[in-house]
Amino acid sequence: MMITWIILVSLVCKSTQHGNGQENGVLQCGPQNLTLTSSDQMIMLTWTEDDPSCSAVHDVLVYELVVLKPDSSIPLTGEVSVMPDQIGSSHSWNWISPFALECFSHSVRIRSRYNKQTSPWKQEHTHPGMENLKRPGVYPKDRFFEVGSNFTFCCILPAGEIFNNTPGSSKLRRISNQTYAFTVHMTQASNYTCNNVYCPSTEHGACAYIGYPPQDKDLQCETRDLQSVECHWTFGGDSPVSHKSPTVYHLLGRECREGGGGLEIRGDEGRCKMEVEMDSGEINWTLTAENKLGKVELLDRADLIKRVHMIAPNTMTASTVNARNVTLEWEWTVPHYSNLKIKCHVNISHGETHTIREYFGVGLNFTVLNDLIPYWKYNVTVRCGTTHHLWKWSEWSTTVNFHTRVPDALDVWRQAVGDKIIIIWKMPLANQSHGNIKDYRVTWEKTRSQGKEQQHTTVYNNDSLALSLDMTEEYIVTVTTRNEYGSSSPSTITIPSRNPVSDGTERANTSWIVRSSGSFNLSWSPSPAASCGYIVDWCPTVGHCKVEWLKVSPNQTNARIFSKNFTDGVRYLISVYACTQEAPVLLDRSEDYVRETRIKDGLFQSLKWKQKDSDVEVYWDPINQREQSAFIRGYVLYWWENDSSEKFSTNASTVNPEDTSLTARKLPINNYKFIVMAKTAVGECGTTNITVTLNPLNNLVKPVLIPLLTVFGLLSLITILCYQHWTCIKQKVYPPVPEPVLTWPTSPGENRCRPLHVDQYPYNEPEFLDVSELHYNLGQVVNGNVSEDYKPFASTQTPGGYINQPLKKSTSPPLTLLTIDAPSSPFRSVFSNPSYNLLMETGDQQSSPGPRLQEGTPLGRSFSEYQPQSNTQTFNLFQTTEEPRSPMSCDSTYIVLPKST
Repeated sequence: MMITWIILVSLVCKSTQHGNGQENGVLQCGPQNLTLTSSDQMIMLTWTEDDPSCSAVHDVLVYELVVLKPDSSIPLTGEVSVMPDQIGSSHSWNWISPFALECFSHSVRIRSRYNKQTSPWKQEHTHPGMENLKRPGVYPKDRFFEVGSNFTFCCILPAGEIFNNTPGSSKLRRISNQTYAFTVHMTQASNYTCNNVYCPSTEHGACAYIGYPPQDKDLQCETRDLQSVECHWTFGGDSPVSHKSPTVYHLLGRECREGGGGLEIRGDEGRCKMEVEMDSGEINWTLTAENKLGKVELLDRADLIKRVHMIAPNTMTASTVNARNVTLEWEWTVPHYSNLKIKCHVNISHGETHTIREYFGVGLNFTVLNDLIPYWKYNVTVRCGTTHHLWKWSEWSTTVNFHTRVPDALDVWRQAVGDKIIIIWKMPLANQSHGNIKDYRVTWEKTRSQGKEQQHTTVYNNDSLALSLDMTEEYIVTVTTRNEYGSSSPSTITIPSRNPVSDGTERANTSWIVRSSGSFNLSWSPSPAASCGYIVDWCPTVGHCKVEWLKVSPNQTNARIFSKNFTDGVRYLISVYACTQEAPVLLDRSEDYVRETRIKDGLFQSLKWKQKDSDVEVYWDPINQREQSAFIRGYVLYWWENDSSEKFSTNASTVNPEDTSLTARKLPINNYKFIVMAKTAVGECGTTNITVTLNPLNNLVKPVLIPLLTVFGLLSLITILCYQHWTCIKQKVYPPVPEPVLTWPTSPGENRCRPLHVDQYPYNEPEFLDVSELHYNLGQVVNGNVSEDYKPFASTQTPGGYINQPLKKSTSPPLTLLTIDAPSSPFRSVFSNPSYNLLMETGDQQSSPGPRLQEGTPLGRSFSEYQPQSNTQTFNLFQTTEEPRSPMSCDSTYIVLPKST
């Protein structure tokens, strides 16, 4: 039993020790990383828990905080409870002082408490005051206060100074050693400057701004363009301190900024506009207004689709004004209105009468007012709204004033001049203008983009306008005029597209027409395309062409045209068009004169002539037919000799006005005067003359000069060719002559001739020429011509000179000699030309100038007289053999010649 009690006591003690240890561990969990900040009169303290023991907290952990001032402590100021799941996160505590923080230093202490266990005070943090001043001061300074509020200021004296019992010092109460507090009641708002707050009994003070918090109210939101929200409210008025503390507005959390249509204050109304997504359904639209004295929040719940506040119609015009009706047109500056179901009120005023008419339509932008009073003045304004869920009417448009007495519609036509289109209209007459014409308005646009790219201009005191249009596009041009009462009905004309490479002038077949009494009578075939009638226009073919025109009804196919501008001797281009719902169609075109007149002399410019044998051709530059005062039906040429006044009759004429020459044929050589004239309906006119002198040598030029020039040219050509190719011609006609080399047998037993080698032949490749074999019979040795050992005689050669020794008489058997005529050469054994024939002569026979071959003769003649030696080289050929009569043979003898490269 004792043992049991001992065990129980041990367990209780152990449990108690364990519990105390856990609590002791928890008390170590306290604030860490303390930070002290301030704003105006508020102190903020932040901290965290970083101690590992904080993880053992399973209940609420409480932090106690106390604020101290230098000379006394303030009772416990606040507590912060931290749940177990908040352990380790950041905690904060705010405290607002009843005094300005500058009045004295504020210190903050903190400790933790858990399960009745409290930790010591931790880390004292101090916010310093302004106690160390060298002169008295009042705090706070430059603070904002609401009108009607009370605030306690403090007066801080330098160390060692005190307030004496002076008047006003009774209002002060001491809150620290050097600081005294006094309360001020803010009864009067500042007048755009601060109010001075003085410390009683001193001249020291502080500046205070006293005003009001925002007082805006009555928020209401709508849309005007179906893509943004526009909220309006009643503005609470400007605070006297707005320049120091302006009111800031936020719509749906987004700031409304001034400028750009965002924030606008007009009188007692405020407006904020902001782009938003336009969704159907009600939305809470929240507006906050805030300044340094306070904040106000306004709320409106609305579906913007049902709150469309349309903008007033823009650019109101009375486009068509007639005696009893008028067309009103206006524009919408909001694109989304074109798909919106709209109803409009038209307020018609004349005199003291006001009538409102209502009109409906989708994207309504015009209306026709009927049942008006002719020659009456009217004033009209328009306002519009949505047909369904009408929220508000738009503002009234600007007033349109018109008078049912307006100009008649203009008579409009067009003229193509080069790459420009001239829009022309007839000035209204007095009975058409119904007042003074102010101006003309011309509008044009492409047909395929009608209503999208419209352009316009205003013309004053003129009846035409030149337009530079894209020739590949079709345009619609509208012209209206305006007087003091209004605008005329529009006159419209369609300008067709044209070929860019054309000159801008329409083409049609031309023909002559009949005229009478200074006018033209025209008729044409009816055209099914003429739905609105015909247009006849005319203008001079040369010079400044300002077109005039006449419009004819659809059932009429003839017209008489007359103009005060018609002039005799001027050619006019007259065109007939079919008026259609689109562009006019050209039907016919003619050229004619109101009256033809004689063409002035000197018609033919640059009149010239040229002679062809006995014919004379007179020619001139082409004549511009349209510049003449009559139709030219041909030309005639007259001529006569200068020494004769008689005019020759001639057929030198033509009926083609495009011709530019006439020829007088087979004229005798003489001087002539030629006259060229144009044939017209009013006679021959435009006389131009020229003097011609025929040249008799003109007939010899061709047969003489041309052959001489031809021969001279051929000779020059041959000379040039021979000069350029002279080297080649010389090689072909007279090539250089090589000298041959004759090689004789070197062995005594040989009796055949060896080849002749030509070493100096001016060619590279050898040629082989066969030479005839030489045969001779060795006769008896007579008179010592042959030595005893039968050696042959050696020929004696004298280079280039003569042999002055007399020849010995000898008698020998007939001997065949080889004689070759060759020019003198330092090598006497070389043939001059291997192509020469070999010549066989007798010893006493002189060589002939040319190469030849002759029969041999006996050498028995004696030569005792002196004879000159020619260039003939003579060889006596002997061969010692066993049979002295046997002939010597030269076999396979040839000459090797190099070939030219």
